Formats: sequence, structure tokens, C-alpha cells
Amino acid sequence: MRFTSHQKPDPLRGLSTRSPRTARRARRSGPRRRAWVAAVTSGLVAAGLLSGPAASARPAPEVTTMSITSPPGGSDVRVLLFYGSAAGGEESPLVNAGIEAIEKIGLTGPENQRFKVTATGNADVFTDAERLGRFNTVVFLTGGGDVLDPEQEAGLEAYMEAGGGFLGIHDAARAEPYSDWFTGLIGARPAASSPATVQRATVEVGDRRHPATKSLPMEWKRPDKWLNWVKNPSGEVHTVARVRESTYQPGSSANGWDHPVSWCRDYDGGRSFYTGMGGTVSSYDETDFREHLRGALLWTTRLVRADCTATITGNYKAERLTQPNQPGQNDQIGEPHGLVTAPDGRVFYIGRGGADASQPVITDWEDPDIGKGKGQIHVYDPRTRKVTLAGELTVFGNKGGGDELVKVEEGLLGIELDPGFSQNGWVYLHYTPHSEIDRETHMAERRVSRFTYDEATGKLDLSSEKVLLKWPVQIHSCCHAGGGMAWDSKGNLYIATGDNNSSRFSDGYSGNNPEPNFKGVSFADARRTAGNTNNLNGKILRIHPEPDGTYTIPEGNLFTGEEPDEGGGKTRGEIYVMGVRNPARIFVDKTTDILYAGWVGPDAGQPSPVWGPAKYDTFAAITKASNRGWPYCMGNKQPYRDRNLPDPSKPLGWYDCDHPKNESPNNDGLVNLPPVTANNIWYSPQGGGPDFPRDENGVPSYKEEEAIYRLPWLKGGGQAAMNGPVYRYDESSDSSVKWPAYWDGKWFVGDFYDADQPRNAVLMNPGTLGDGGLPVHSESLKKIVPVGNDGIKNLMDWKFGPDGALYVLDYGRGFFTSDDKSALWRVTYTGGGPTPAADQLARGTQ
Repeated sequence: MRFTSHQKPDPLRGLSTRSPRTARRARRSGPRRRAWVAAVTSGLVAAGLLSGPAASARPAPEVTTMSITSPPGGSDVRVLLFYGSAAGGEESPLVNAGIEAIEKIGLTGPENQRFKVTATGNADVFTDAERLGRFNTVVFLTGGGDVLDPEQEAGLEAYMEAGGGFLGIHDAARAEPYSDWFTGLIGARPAASSPATVQRATVEVGDRRHPATKSLPMEWKRPDKWLNWVKNPSGEVHTVARVRESTYQPGSSANGWDHPVSWCRDYDGGRSFYTGMGGTVSSYDETDFREHLRGALLWTTRLVRADCTATITGNYKAERLTQPNQPGQNDQIGEPHGLVTAPDGRVFYIGRGGADASQPVITDWEDPDIGKGKGQIHVYDPRTRKVTLAGELTVFGNKGGGDELVKVEEGLLGIELDPGFSQNGWVYLHYTPHSEIDRETHMAERRVSRFTYDEATGKLDLSSEKVLLKWPVQIHSCCHAGGGMAWDSKGNLYIATGDNNSSRFSDGYSGNNPEPNFKGVSFADARRTAGNTNNLNGKILRIHPEPDGTYTIPEGNLFTGEEPDEGGGKTRGEIYVMGVRNPARIFVDKTTDILYAGWVGPDAGQPSPVWGPAKYDTFAAITKASNRGWPYCMGNKQPYRDRNLPDPSKPLGWYDCDHPKNESPNNDGLVNLPPVTANNIWYSPQGGGPDFPRDENGVPSYKEEEAIYRLPWLKGGGQAAMNGPVYRYDESSDSSVKWPAYWDGKWFVGDFYDADQPRNAVLMNPGTLGDGGLPVHSESLKKIVPVGNDGIKNLMDWKFGPDGALYVLDYGRGFFTSDDKSALWRVTYTGGGPTPAADQLARGTQ
């Protein structure tokens, strides 16, 4: 667009008009310009733009001419709207619409949030310090191009250094194309091949707290001209909204799933907000878009405070807390497998049972020590920054066992502290005691026990064990032990168990081969376990521990344990969730009591029109007792093909996800199972959320070329889902390292691996998450929770502590052991609080 002046009289019409400029230096700098900046800054401070300590990246020049005692405010909050053009042309209807909208914004809303608007196309205002200093914010509503000469840009820079505010709208990102400083002010530059047409698209509004976005829909559907960016600014700016590229045609310069559209930052002493929206006249008639602009203006004018630092990656520090073990010892860390934080900030973390590589591994079933390992409990104390070994359990878990006797996933699998730990010292451990293995039948016992931690000695009292719950597991063939535990707000304990099933014998599809067995116990048919209502494996259990070391079963579990159907005695009341494959990590958000879980999928690399979906690693937000599908269905209720005797290599019919039946010869539970509930997140080697066209019976085609990927921010390959926490911001905490309120309510999902696999924070819609609703928004954490060989490459567990910092276990670089990279890490926030400072608000503390 090109234009010369606005139709209304110019309040600054006394300023001279300059002709368009056609060429500039690639970078404006040098002594002459810096002297000008100093002079104009001095004038701006004298004019009253700021007083007191400026929230500046560098100090303003010393003022010797005059000073003031209060910033502009009271009833005199002003916005300068600049619409100057780099070339002559017709008057722009878009500019007229924008000016009218911003004027109305300033005249409406609460009385203490109103402001006056002055619009001008005359750039000489930027060289008049006295005039410019009257404005709290400068809005650029310009068609782009070289709209400022060096002195005028220097004036704008000085204005920002003195604490000014800036709002850029749409094509403002094309202004001052030769200026590095203006690029930083805007945050990003549009790609030359950005789509020119108006298209309807969905905007994902990820920041639910910033005044520019908190009142907007999570999924905001609207038409506009959508700009692509030469360089994605995410991580250098605080992105408050993204546009979903799958909802429109982004063209050849598309940015991908992370496509910022609105963002902010504290820049060069002032506050800068930019939105790529507003490229159409109709935008300014939209109520939601005006609210978006209103919130941006409230922050840039200093009428309200807001956090524009929360997702800037340089504001986070990742620190390794533990050192490598001493040779031949596990003095710092065992084979990392889980962590929990105590109310006083100590971190209790466990080692599964794999020994140091120098220790012998016994695989001979004739040897009484087969698979014997040490499940270790370490404690990190942030006050002393020291690690102590609190205890060791003798477990079956040091390789020895599993397919061809080469690996096993049993051992010390989970840890939780009692809600009253500060008073009673109770610690709950989920483990496989070596003392209970049967070498003849290749069976073992899994249990959840309560121990007492002795504060005086810093040791776990192993003689204090109270066994709450125990059940049999086969240890002939690896794998899938699960292990995570979590509490809800009512004192119920959730226990995640794997399906105790082999990864082999089904070509990587449904684990439903009924034939392989050892002495009559199936080890390749997950219908014996995860799909069985009478078996505690492949489940998430929910019990209520009692003070005497027993437990009761809370109301609302999937079964009562006394179902009359099919003869009775075919269900277990402890089951809250069935149909999960290998849920290593679970989390309960005590604010909502929603259970969050993730589990590892099978091994098929591609979907099969014969057998069903490829391997799907899965995350689910679980609001009530349910069947999550395995081994019948995966993802959003995508069925597998049945197989059965006499020939398991031949397919039978497709499973019915709405009416699943367990017709396995290895089933001792109900035949008719609860309907499958769709899961929220699933991903395969090909991408995230794969889905397919379905026939009249609802069966997907499973043709890879027909796949639709509903979660483009996800991809797998080698993959192992590691569910994370939901962050809850503690307003009352005075911790200097806590993550900011921006992350409140976001769910952290990750993968053991760190290449294409997820390490993301996602925003869910509370109205749909319990029924398999997809995430509304996602953003990568890979620059905050650092990846790579010297970072957190193999994520094993992650939880927030009472200090609001994120604690993370890195498994290490080998398997079934610990090594020099096995470590406990802490990720802290260093970016400070919202801006401007409370004493710099234009109308005082609101």
C-alpha cells in the first residue's frame, strides 16, 4: 500500500514534509548517529517520557538540562500513530480503518485504561524530542519501505531507549528494510514470497495471560493476509500467538508448525509488540482483533504490566547437579528411572537396577543370582548441593532375563513420597524384589511397598517395609514394566504398570499373538494383560493407601471387582485405566485431579493395510476411568487386525473400538470390554497424529500415501514417550528461579530421544481433553531443556520442584547401566518479572 496523508487534519501539521527516500546505508551507525541518539534521549527524558530507573537494556545518557519527577500519565496517556509512506500514492483505506479502530479503542474500556490518539504521516515528529516525549507509545501502521531518514530513526531509537512503547502492525515489518536496529524492534522480516491473498486460518493463542491475548479464543479463526518470516523469531521474542499452517495455503516460504504471528519483547529500554495480523480493512471491524490491539497498547503505554520474557530461551539456565560416579560406584546416581521432589526442595531419584559396566551380569537361570541388581535411592539436597545414597533394594533388574536372556526392564521402577512425608517420612516404591523370583517358572512378583525415611540418618529403613499391593509378572521374555506413580488431591495413589509382554512375535503391530508361552504363561499376547479386566499389568491402578499399610479402593474406578457379568470374579477393582502398553511416566495435576500419562508403542515402522497402524507412542489426558485401547486400538481409535489360533500369521477381522471383545485363549477376564476412549496425542516415524480415510465400517485405509498428519509438530523414529508434568505457578512463592506464570496449566510432553521426537509444552482445551481432543497449541522446549550429547539427550523423567524450577533426569548414553552422562539436572528461569516496573506504570499500580 502507498499513501501520503490521512484524511483528517494532521495534529502535527506544523512539521515539514520530506520527500521519499530511495536508498540507505545497510547499517546506520557511527559517531554522528550516536551523538544524535544521546541528544534526543536527553530531550525525551526532559520532555517527560520516563522518570526514575528506566527498564533499559543500557543506561540512557546523563541528563544535565532538566528533569521531571513523574512520567506522563493521569489523564494524559497518549498514543502516536504513524502512517508515513516511503512513496506517494493513493490514500489507504486500511490506514483509515486502523486509525479509526485505535481511536475507538482509546475512547472505550475502563476509564483508567483510556488514552488519546494522534495520527500523522509526517516523520519529522521523530526529530522533535519535545513532541515525541509526550507519547507513551508509537504505533507503526505503514505500508513499509524506507520511511525514516537516519536522524528520524535515531530519534525513534532514542525514544525506545528512554522507555518508550512501540506497536507494529502487519506491513510495519517491511519498514526500514536496511536497518538492523529496526529489525530487532520488529522481531522478524517478511519473506518476499508471502501469500498476497486473504485467507481464512486458525490462530493458536498460546499466551493465556498477556492482555493482548488472554480474552481471545484458544483457536481463533479469522481471515487475513498471512506473512511468512525470513527467520523464525521464536525464542528471541516472546510469541503470544501462532497461525496454524494446515488451515490455509502458506506458499513456498512456509515456516512450518511454529509460525509466529504476534509477539512482544522488552527492547532497547522500551517495550515492543508486533502483530502480523491487520492486513485487511475488515480486520479492524473485528471485536477480537480490536481486543488484541487494545491489550498490546495497554502494555506498551505502561497502563498495565505483562510478561514478554517467558519464552525467550536466553532467560533459562540448565545446570547439571550431579557429578559422574566414582569408578565402580554409584555414589551419585544409579541407572536413572524416576524422581520426586520433597516439600523442602530435596530431590529423591531412583536407579532401576542396572549395574556399572564393570559389574558382572548373570544370565544363567540355573544361577540363584540371575539378574540380581541394586535398585538405588539417591537424595540431592539443594542447600548443601550434595548427594547421599539413601538406600538400596535387591531387585531382579540387572539384565539377565528377557528375550534370549539379554535384557530386562524390571527392577526399581517408581517412587513417590507420602502427602504427609514431612511428618511421617513415608516413601512408596514400585519394584520387583529378587527374593521372589521363581527360576523354574520364570515368574516374579511386582509390588508397591511403603518404607520410612529416617531424617536423622538420611537412610531408608528397609526393615520398615509395608507391602501394599503385589501381583505376578512373567520374566521369561522382555519387556514393558511401566513404573510411574502419582498422587491426586484426595490422597489416592496411581500406579502405572506395563503390559508385561514381548515386543516380538507380531511384526511390530498389535501384541496379540496367542501362541508363544513358557510353561503355560503367554508372553506375546497383551490380551492376557493390558486387555484383560482381571490382570493388573498394562494398567494405571488407583488405590487409597491407609495408615496401617493396607489400601482401600476409591469410588469411580473402572470396575468394582464384583461385576456380575459372565460369572463374576473377572475384574480387579484397582484398575482405573486399562489398555496401556508401557506407561513409564504419569502425572496428576492436583489442581484438577486430571491424570496425564504417556506410553511407548510397538515397533512397526509403517502402517499396514493388513495389520493396522504403525507404532504410535501416545499421550493422554484422562479425566475418568477408561479403556485406552491397547492391544485392540491406538491413536484416535484406529483398530488393529485380530489374529488367533490355529494360525496367528493369518489375519482375522478388525477390532471394534466401540465394542471391543477379548476372545484370546489367554484371557481370564471379561470378554466384553469397556469402549475405547480416543487419545489426545500420538506419533509415528512419519509424523504426529497420523490419520487415514475410513471405509463404511470405520476402518482406516492405512495407506501411507493417504495419511493426514493432525499434529505436525511431532515426529518419531526411534521413540519412547516420556510424559511430563503440568506446571502450576505459585504466586505466593518468592523463589528467584521459578518458571513464569505463562507456563501455568501447560502440559509437558517429551520423548526419551532428542532428535525429531517431542520435547514440547502443549495447551489443551478443557472442554475436549477428556474425550481425546487434540492440543490447541504447542511450542518446543528444546532450547530451554537443552538437547544434544552435552545436554539432556536421553530424557527419563522431569518434574517441577517446590521452588518452581524443573528437575530432569538424563538417562545416559548406554542402556541397562549408568555412565558419565547419567545425571540430575535443574532448569531455572532468570528472566525477571513482568514489565514495566510497578513504579513506572503510567497511572500507578492498578
